[in-house]
Amino acid sequence: IILQELQNVFKSGLFRVYTNTDVIGCELGGVLKNIIAIAVGMGDGQGAGDNTRSALITRGLAEVTRLGVAMGGRLETFSGLAGIGDMIATCTSPQSRNRHVGVELGKGRDMQDIIDEMVMVAEGAKSAPAVLALSDKYGVEMPIARDVYRVLSGDASASRAFRGLLRVEAGAESEPG
Repeated sequence: IILQELQNVFKSGLFRVYTNTDVIGCELGGVLKNIIAIAVGMGDGQGAGDNTRSALITRGLAEVTRLGVAMGGRLETFSGLAGIGDMIATCTSPQSRNRHVGVELGKGRDMQDIIDEMVMVAEGAKSAPAVLALSDKYGVEMPIARDVYRVLSGDASASRAFRGLLRVEAGAESEPG
């Protein structure tokens, strides 16, 4: 009853509200998509095309889903608004702070310079170390998140990490990489 009441409070003619009781999946989807948006931005900053962006979002969703399910989230949450819906918006919007960080990194800018000029926080830059710790704890491979972290921590340039992502040997679509 409470969910329905809240749904009615927030809905409007232009805004539809859907309910989801998967707190773990919704929380993880909201955090993890930011790292994927940085990766997509790095590609955009280097002039990658729509197909590359689409592949990164798709493979990023696979990473997010694997970790989310391993941590107790429901699979269907990641194919809904709290998963792919939010990820598409964050990875493609010109207003996305995380995508902006990636674009600037892709252009070769220094991470500290990017942070210094931002008014708001790009959450993906802050959460990447914790996400990789969770990835290790749950035994989930996350090559995109790992390469984003390498760039954020200064261990690799965006162009080197991005080229590395494109060189990962392709296997079955259900596998990491």
